Amino acid sequence: MEHTALYRKYRPKTFREVLGQEHIVKVLESSVEANKVSHAYLFVGSRGTGKTSVARIFATSIGVSANDLYEIDAASNRGIEDIKELRDGVRVLPFDSKYKVYIIDEVHMLSKDAWGALLKTLEEPPKHVIFILATTEFHKVPETIISRCQVFTFKKASDTVLKKMLLDIAKKENFELDAGSAELLAILADGSFRDALGELQKVLNFVGASKKTRLDSARLVKREDIEKITGAPKTVLVNDFISAIAEKNLEKGIGVVRKASEANLDMKLYFKLIIQKFRVAIILRYAPKLQEEAGEDLGENDLEFLKNLVKNDKDGMLRSGALSILLEAYQNMDNAFISELPLELALVRLVETSSTRRDG
Repeated sequence: MEHTALYRKYRPKTFREVLGQEHIVKVLESSVEANKVSHAYLFVGSRGTGKTSVARIFATSIGVSANDLYEIDAASNRGIEDIKELRDGVRVLPFDSKYKVYIIDEVHMLSKDAWGALLKTLEEPPKHVIFILATTEFHKVPETIISRCQVFTFKKASDTVLKKMLLDIAKKENFELDAGSAELLAILADGSFRDALGELQKVLNFVGASKKTRLDSARLVKREDIEKITGAPKTVLVNDFISAIAEKNLEKGIGVVRKASEANLDMKLYFKLIIQKFRVAIILRYAPKLQEEAGEDLGENDLEFLKNLVKNDKDGMLRSGALSILLEAYQNMDNAFISELPLELALVRLVETSSTRRDG
């Protein structure tokens, strides 16, 4: 594999290549076509959602050359002297473009005095200057700054979008992801394109080194490979917990959760994987005709496991009500001082609810 980081190698270079931010791309493209460009933009969104990439594409689309594009990291250039230097620079005309564009990343890191200095520039900007401010923490940006910018909110990438991207890029790198691998990587990325490609790169480096084959032959990446490299919860731990629900076996379920905790797993991720697979079980129960579609994110063994579980679920444990209890417990994960507690309480509720329903 090349040493270039995948997120750099496959960074979008045109609006057409931007994924998952159509609501922003359409507006920016229209403003370029209509020649109605604002003097200041504020891009808001979690890390790895494409803020800086879109800023660069926008600058290129309005004809700004590399000589007139400036990128500033506010995390390391946050003082008033840095902004004063910027203010001196904006007065200078562009070298060979109509505009000069300043991209200020992590802008929420600016000091109070630096905000004041920047505000003066935003209030009366030279006609040849465009600012694109980017932040992951919108609440830290002063209202006086926000009111002078066009604000665009970048969405987290959906698992579906991330999965497709990962499959496409793995193929370009001469690798093949199996059914569950891309889905697991997408979940691990938590909406970040950059994190998804970072995890993919680690896995491909490992598989490429351990499974040396002819260069013209695609190397298969299995879910087990990803679990090994990323430390993601093993499939057996997810399946055993769902089995414990179906069997109404409280001791088994708590034992599985304890194993996950002892393995130092991210319990929120573990819970998310349980919910994802439980959802497929619900689909298999209520809409069996969607089996093929539902199983796209699972391996053949996992699909058979869920089909057998649903088939033998005489007490109706794998139903929508149970999924609601799991989702409710998942929402409490961030507030739990014992990370495995919401999962254990959900299991207790499910078993108790089943007993009450049966006794009634």
